[in-house]
Amino acid sequence: MSQVQRKLTTILAADAAGYSGSMEANEVRTLEALRASRTVFQQFITRHHGRIANTAGDGLIAEFPSVVEAVQCAIEVQRELGTEAHSGLRFRIGVHLGDVIVDGDDLLGEGVNLAARLQSMAEPGGILISQQVYDQVQKKLSVGFAYLGERTPKNFSESVAVYSVGGAEGGAGKARAVRAGAPREGKAEFFGHVARVCTILVALFVMDLMSGEGWWVQWPAIGMALFLALKSGPLFDRS
Repeated sequence: MSQVQRKLTTILAADAAGYSGSMEANEVRTLEALRASRTVFQQFITRHHGRIANTAGDGLIAEFPSVVEAVQCAIEVQRELGTEAHSGLRFRIGVHLGDVIVDGDDLLGEGVNLAARLQSMAEPGGILISQQVYDQVQKKLSVGFAYLGERTPKNFSESVAVYSVGGAEGGAGKARAVRAGAPREGKAEFFGHVARVCTILVALFVMDLMSGEGWWVQWPAIGMALFLALKSGPLFDRS
C-alpha cells in the first residue's frame, strides 16, 4: 500500500447557483454559460498561479500556493462573471487554507471539504473564507471583510469562523465594507463624548463662581464645541 501524501495548500471551491433549475429551463443556453464561466475561471486561476484540481458537474476545485493570490483570483472571477457579458450563471466561492491529501492530480480530505462547505454557504456571486485565510489576507488586500460569526458546516462536528469578502451581499470589489476589527464610531460613542465634555464645562463654571475672577469658561467651551463638531462627522457619513 502506497504512503499517503499530504500538503498544506489553499483550496478554492466554486459551483453555479441554481444550476439544476437553469438546466431544466434551457439546457443549451445553460451549458454555453457554464463553458464560458469555466473559461473565465481557467484564465484567472492560471493568472494567479493556481491550477484546477478537479471538476464535477457545475463545480470545480482549484489550489494555489499563495493564499493572497487565491482570494484575489476569487474576487476577479466574481467581478468578471458579474458583467453583462456573463449574465447566464452566478457562482458561489469558498476559500480555505488547510491540509489535503494528494491523489495524483486530485485533492481530497477535510481541507477540501471545508472549502466546499464554505462555498455552499455563500450567496450567489459571493465569496466566503475561513479564519485561516482571513488571517493571511486581511492586511494585504484592500477589499472589505465582514465577520459572519461561528458556523457549523454540514457533516462537521465543530463550528468555524466565517468571513465574507466584499461585504455581506457578496459583491466583491463593489461593496464598501468595513474591515473586521475596525468598527466605525457610532452614536453611543459620540454621546459619551458629549457627556464627558458637559461634565468638564460644569466644573469650569463652578470654578468661575468660586474664584470670582471673571467669566473665562466660554473659551474652553468654544474649543470643546469645535471638538464635538468634528467628532459628529461619523454620524452623518453613512455612504
